[in-house]
Amino acid sequence: MSELSPVYGPVHSWRFGNSLGIDMIVQRSTCSFNCVYCQLGHIQDITGDQRIFVPTSEIIAALERVDWTQVDVATFSGSGEPTLALNIHEVIHAIRSRWNKPVMILTNSTLLGDPATRQRLYEATTIACKLDAADDETLRKVNRPAPGITVDSIIDGIAAIRSDGYTGTLALQCMFLPTNRAEAERIAELAARIQPDEIHLNTPRRPYPRQWYPEARGNHNPNAPVPTIQLKTITLEEAVAIERIIQAAVPRAKVLSVYRDAPAA
Repeated sequence: MSELSPVYGPVHSWRFGNSLGIDMIVQRSTCSFNCVYCQLGHIQDITGDQRIFVPTSEIIAALERVDWTQVDVATFSGSGEPTLALNIHEVIHAIRSRWNKPVMILTNSTLLGDPATRQRLYEATTIACKLDAADDETLRKVNRPAPGITVDSIIDGIAAIRSDGYTGTLALQCMFLPTNRAEAERIAELAARIQPDEIHLNTPRRPYPRQWYPEARGNHNPNAPVPTIQLKTITLEEAVAIERIIQAAVPRAKVLSVYRDAPAA
């Protein structure tokens, strides 16, 4: 058994309500991105290599101890990129079939070019795909990806969800900082190509921890037990302008903004 539980929360999400966290990785922060704003801090293992990190049986055992009456949605996020876990589909299926709860996948979109990876996700209610950059230079500055990852590969992977015929909700998650705020129009053009159902606009209001600690998986409290850095955010005026640009480019999409839809920090 792992020292840490692969299940945490539920925590309140401004987008999703009471969200039960599902962590397919658990012991170390492991991701194909090392985003400058990541709530986990500097990623310990930056990789695109997929494997089974936590046995499915261990995750199911933790899920059986959950009070599901307190859960609005089960959200796959946790200690890194959930699509790195080769057994993610087994846990998605268990939650949908045994507890009949909506499932949200928060993915950085880097592995979606692989058809097998996409297929593992298609029983989820919502697939929320990260898109913070419109060119590779900004991708390297903001998301700091593992080798071989490009904006084109990310866009192709997200677009393939549509062409595969996925019937759930396809969402984009866009984090805006001073570094990438000037790319709003180009990101809007990419969103128009993808035609998502929802677009979630965010800015890093959580402090950035100088080291990984387990509670960062679901901790919304700024009083972290490790030293942190308060990151620069975009202003309300910038957020409103970006929302208008995004909405104009994808009028069919439901656009949510942390400035408009989330409680004040």
